[in-house]
Amino acid sequence: MAMSAATTQSSLLNNKAARQNYQTLKSATHIAAFPSTHVHPTTTLTSTYKSMSISCSAAASTTTTPLQTPPSTSSDRVFNFAAGPATLPENVLQKAQADLVNWRGSGMSVMEMSHRGKEFLSIIQKAESDLRTLLLISDEYAVLFLQGGATTQFAAIPLNICSPDDAVDYIVTGSWGDKAYKEAAKYSKPNVIWSGKSEKYTKIPSFDSLVQNPDAKYLHICANETIHGVEFKNYPTPLNEKTILVADMSSNFCSKPVDVSKFGIIYAGAQKNVGPSGVTIVIIRKDLIGNAQESTPVMLDYKIHAENNSLYNTPPCYGIYMCGLVFEDLLDQGGLVEVEKKNQKKAQILYDAIDSSNGFYRCPVEKSVRSLMNVPFTLAKPELEAEFVKTAAGEKMVQLKGHRSVGGMRASIYNAMPLAGVEKLVAFMKEFQAKHG
Repeated sequence: MAMSAATTQSSLLNNKAARQNYQTLKSATHIAAFPSTHVHPTTTLTSTYKSMSISCSAAASTTTTPLQTPPSTSSDRVFNFAAGPATLPENVLQKAQADLVNWRGSGMSVMEMSHRGKEFLSIIQKAESDLRTLLLISDEYAVLFLQGGATTQFAAIPLNICSPDDAVDYIVTGSWGDKAYKEAAKYSKPNVIWSGKSEKYTKIPSFDSLVQNPDAKYLHICANETIHGVEFKNYPTPLNEKTILVADMSSNFCSKPVDVSKFGIIYAGAQKNVGPSGVTIVIIRKDLIGNAQESTPVMLDYKIHAENNSLYNTPPCYGIYMCGLVFEDLLDQGGLVEVEKKNQKKAQILYDAIDSSNGFYRCPVEKSVRSLMNVPFTLAKPELEAEFVKTAAGEKMVQLKGHRSVGGMRASIYNAMPLAGVEKLVAFMKEFQAKHG
């Protein structure tokens, strides 16, 4: 599926007309004014993965002042390997900094805007449009910008998709999949059809060996386990065509092409790959909306949010704005096909360093399912791990300590982690081994 999505993605971004349309969307002339017709917050958006004429500026502006990028501050910044909130592209931060006090001549910051004003409406509409372009999301799906983190979706999904007595299947490949299963037990009848807990979450099962419930409403997976560093390279197909595939993609969202049409629901916290903490993105097939359990809280009802275009109440406005800047940046890089290539290169360099260390460093995850985003590793001498983390921090490489539940080290190398950061880490690892090996 990934190959098919990658091919389509590449064709879209290499298509001359598509590139011209996208450049038009970003041009100064287009940014200078809103469209003549404006989408009301209660009107259904008509965006597809094709380019849309959605502007992103203040209505009062008739001319556009070129964006002044502040001088680079790279020398002052660390390489942040945190699992989330995580590093953001420096050029995105600089754009946000330049517009922080006065967003494009509006006389106010995005943080001060009414979420129902035309300035912010242009921001959220363009963010959705660009995300649709990145992931080729068709009009059969709604895109929701929500709050509460992916953890809130552990409850929202069964509440919206199931009745309390409905069966649902879970493949548990790590801590987050396990938490999702336990939360679903409050609102449905979940069944773990496979768990990697006995092997310390280091692998993913053969899909042919799975015994699925033919009556399950959905099959749930966590596409990338942030803590344990296990990532699905392809995806299971539900046994029953009426069973939908649901995926928590929080830690590998927008890191590679994905065939969205294979899923009923994709959800992700933004704070790892596409923005700051506070935004949760849900991509849901529209025919699944409107069947929530009677007891579902209004803020967890997908129908409420879809009908109001994510503006039922005040959304995390600045976080959505930042996500929009990241989506622009990913498109500028050539889309997710090119982003995946960069991620593969970074991961390969780091895993090669671990595997070639003669056991000084060890990654416990089965090689075929190692994550491109989160790389856990340990030292043959555990007593050196604290020194490794401390010394690396002194060299401006921070947040390398592993999750408290598993220990060791973990390097999260999301989209925004530059190749130079991984290369510096690998050089440090070799120096540390030479000193302590």
